[in-house]
Amino acid sequence: MDYLKAFLVGGAICLIGQVLIDVTKLTPARILVSYVVAGVILTAVGLYEPLVKWAGAGATVPLTGFGYSLAKGTIEGLKEHGFIGAFSGGATGTSAGIAAAVFFGLVVAIVARSKDK
Repeated sequence: MDYLKAFLVGGAICLIGQVLIDVTKLTPARILVSYVVAGVILTAVGLYEPLVKWAGAGATVPLTGFGYSLAKGTIEGLKEHGFIGAFSGGATGTSAGIAAAVFFGLVVAIVARSKDK
């Protein structure tokens, strides 16, 4: 049942992105940024946490999940370290994802050399 929940929520998030690409004139980059900002806003108002508890990876893997991790890290950093934690908490909360993106980007750049056209 957990897989079905994750599939439904993750699929719905992807469906919204595809509709935005097909119907609006928004660029994919703007849609991606909108997803991160939406994750931050939904976390700030307390709507994303219940979705994460219900859907698991279906809510944390898409880009809205990155916004959720960013906001959650900022909130925890603010509680622990005060004003300075508001700036460092987001980086701490998302550091594993950022490090993985940099590492795998490097691996792909080394393995798949680009060729001149």
